[in-house]
Amino acid sequence: MSELQNQRVTVELLGKEQQFACPVGQEAALKAAAKNLNDLVEKMKQRSTIKNEQNALLMAALNLSHELLEAQTQQAVDQQQQDQLIDKLSQQLASDSTVNK
Repeated sequence: MSELQNQRVTVELLGKEQQFACPVGQEAALKAAAKNLNDLVEKMKQRSTIKNEQNALLMAALNLSHELLEAQTQQAVDQQQQDQLIDKLSQQLASDSTVNK
């Protein structure tokens, strides 16, 4: 993606303003992601003995990575189940069409 299609967006992370290149039209998504990350870091700090922001950030990143992997696994399972249902439906339709001839 070219620089012309990106713009600089300022978000607050860990109490500090950070600037990131962001595709035009995705500013709200970037700000929402930053807020979500800030919220997770705060939860990590409150739920554990971790008080260091960098360690809390690492824990939040690991948590997000774990959630992503679980979602991807579930999506693959769901896709496999859908494929099996489509195959069964196709077989049933093919069977019904030969019976009705």
